[in-house]
Amino acid sequence: MKQIRILAMMTAGLCLAATSVTEITIPGDRPFPESVTSTADGTIYAGSLANHVIFKAAPGAATAEPWIKPGANGLLAVLGVLADEKSGTLWACSTNMTSEGEPTALKAFDLKTGAPKGSYPFPPAPRSICNDIAIGPDGAAYVTDTGNPRILRLKRGGSKLEVWTNDPRFDSLDGIAFGDNSTIYVNTVQSGHLFRIPLSGTGTAGRAVQLEVTAKLESPDGMRADGKNRLLLVEGAGRLDRVTFDGDTAKIEVLKNGFNGSTAVTRVGNTAWVLEGKVAYMMDPKLKDQDPGPFRLYAVTLK
Repeated sequence: MKQIRILAMMTAGLCLAATSVTEITIPGDRPFPESVTSTADGTIYAGSLANHVIFKAAPGAATAEPWIKPGANGLLAVLGVLADEKSGTLWACSTNMTSEGEPTALKAFDLKTGAPKGSYPFPPAPRSICNDIAIGPDGAAYVTDTGNPRILRLKRGGSKLEVWTNDPRFDSLDGIAFGDNSTIYVNTVQSGHLFRIPLSGTGTAGRAVQLEVTAKLESPDGMRADGKNRLLLVEGAGRLDRVTFDGDTAKIEVLKNGFNGSTAVTRVGNTAWVLEGKVAYMMDPKLKDQDPGPFRLYAVTLK
């Protein structure tokens, strides 16, 4: 009984430590983190667009540490990252920004050790940008291509990516998430649209429906599930939203605003961790020479 009480006290202490942290710093010289993911125990993973690193923050840690180094498994600029605990895989979008060397690809790493598990190049197309990832009920990985109007799929146990669906309306695909086992949602970062795509029992894609949003989306980016058929979504304009659905209408509820170039969100318990990517300081000629300041994740308590 004494051992059980001690273990309970230790567990409570760890939970208190984890919830007491409200900010996580991403270290390095202008790393420009773009995406974030987490596991059930509160471990946080973030990818670096500029430094080609994947960072890891232990539960309760206030600073992330470099975990997977540049070039590991052919890793290039890291956009989307997704922790898949069922398969023990950390998925990462590796994008070639120069068109020389390693191709744009979906990378797989061991979720515990960081060891390479696989590399899946994008099917040939101009300007491919691997942006974000979602895992389906069948274990398949679904991946957005920002440079081309298509969603790719890697079947569970498969050896190569295939085009799952394409649509000329997908002008700048970015975030992707499952609302339930038969529905995928994607957004377009430039045009600010939100689409629903039905997933059949055999895994084929139905026709995408462009949803009517109750508030204009400005540079929508990362999305994560928030319970059944509800999403958390961040906008580059600095907002964290909750999205709920009523038929073909998506209700946009702003949970918090004022972030500096928010690019991603992940949920741990009743906390949303919002990542400030500050991508404008990398892309905008007027800001490129200015100091973006520290890069951080911020905790937002959910109701």
